[in-house]
Amino acid sequence: MAYRSQLKIRFGDIDRAGIVYYPRFLHYFHIALEEFFSHELEIEYPTVVNEHRMGLPTVHLETDFSKPLRYGDKIEIEVCVIKVGSTSITFGYRVFRETEELPRVVGHNVTVCIDMDTFDKMKIPEWLRIRLEKSQQDVCWQTSSKNECFEPPC
Repeated sequence: MAYRSQLKIRFGDIDRAGIVYYPRFLHYFHIALEEFFSHELEIEYPTVVNEHRMGLPTVHLETDFSKPLRYGDKIEIEVCVIKVGSTSITFGYRVFRETEELPRVVGHNVTVCIDMDTFDKMKIPEWLRIRLEKSQQDVCWQTSSKNECFEPPC
């Protein structure tokens, strides 16, 4: 089962139209990812970066927006591991307004494992690979706008 993080839409997250400014969702994805590391992988994200000297920059990102979210909305961001490669990880995200069954935003990103001191690509360490693979899921998510299956490329 995917991990869910809860947030409330803040005033600083909305645009002049009164809806969440779309780049904010990328920030929401990362908040949920950091919580996923803490709760599901049982390691704090700052520990990965600062002590293990490993980064996971995004090299590819896709996001579909089907309905807006507004100031004050309570949301849940679902995050899961879709694919674990030798040096890359694909994470999936869905954003729900509280009490709704279909997501308003669906996305995924591909990250590459790098050495924080050299910024060179590196293999995912075995201790992390084991945790990621334990959380990995086959993903086929329903989008709210088209009622179609969202399957990120693997």
